[in-house]
Amino acid sequence: MANISDVAALAGVSTATVSRALNGKATVDPELSARVLAAAEELGYRPNGPARNLRKQETAVLALIISDVENPFFTAIARGVEDVAHAAGYSLVLCNSDDEQAKEREYVDVALQERVAGVLLSPTGNADTAELLERHTTPVVAVDRPLPNGRSDTVLLNNRPAAKEAALHLAERGYRRIGCLPGPSGVLTADERLAGYRDGLRAAKLPSSTSLVRRSRFKAEGARDSARSLLTQEPPPDAVLVANNVMAVGVLETLAELGLRPGRDVGVLAFDDAPWTTLLDPPLTVVSQPAYDMGAMAAQLLLDRLASPGGAPTTQTLSADLVVRGSTTR
Repeated sequence: MANISDVAALAGVSTATVSRALNGKATVDPELSARVLAAAEELGYRPNGPARNLRKQETAVLALIISDVENPFFTAIARGVEDVAHAAGYSLVLCNSDDEQAKEREYVDVALQERVAGVLLSPTGNADTAELLERHTTPVVAVDRPLPNGRSDTVLLNNRPAAKEAALHLAERGYRRIGCLPGPSGVLTADERLAGYRDGLRAAKLPSSTSLVRRSRFKAEGARDSARSLLTQEPPPDAVLVANNVMAVGVLETLAELGLRPGRDVGVLAFDDAPWTTLLDPPLTVVSQPAYDMGAMAAQLLLDRLASPGGAPTTQTLSADLVVRGSTTR
């Protein structure tokens, strides 16, 4: 493998000139710089990343740590982040925490050790991670959920009003025993959606009972078990509000197993407008979240923070849209 001395020898310059040319220093003569780049290309030389990072103190790389790379909601966030970052000359490293605090902490450690320019994070709620980030000067933006200490720029969704609107829609369609699968306890998005669901039931003067709520992880398998428990009780709910599209898959699978049809037998309304939701029969009514816009806004906040490090953190809250389809029509 070629090293910096090989490049210097082929280009006929010193190793210091090679280093300055490869780091884009304006003090290098353009002709010498061209020779260095040509030699590096010919030899297949790639600078040592960690060593270069130590010299430059940071890289033109952003780290994005999301909760579930298989969830189309987070995929859309990642695309929004990447588009804005790339346009500004930054590369993006994508990490998947699986909503596990230990895994999140591991990726944050790596990002800080590699001296990335900034971190975008969908937090698990780990206070240790928040403290670790606060001890470093690396700018951080939280997306979808705030950091526990609240000391970073943040991009959120108006979860509670959106869930209230969803519950009211089900009530207006004639459903009277509305259940809810809000996601895991202690996760802000899940807790806010549960609170909004209860707000909607109160506004519609419908019963709100713990027997109509099942908590589980934001995963299809957890939602399958929760939906089966909910729908086989007596009396069962006649509609369900589901916290995200991955959980909705589990709910729809359980309905099929029980011989129940969305809309006719059980109204189904889920957060996230995944591409497959319009392919069902009937199509799925959803709370459509502006996931791409959330990612793009988070990336822009991080770029702004990199340009102007001072100032108090800000929180941007985006609105969701209710998209009515056949799964909430009897």
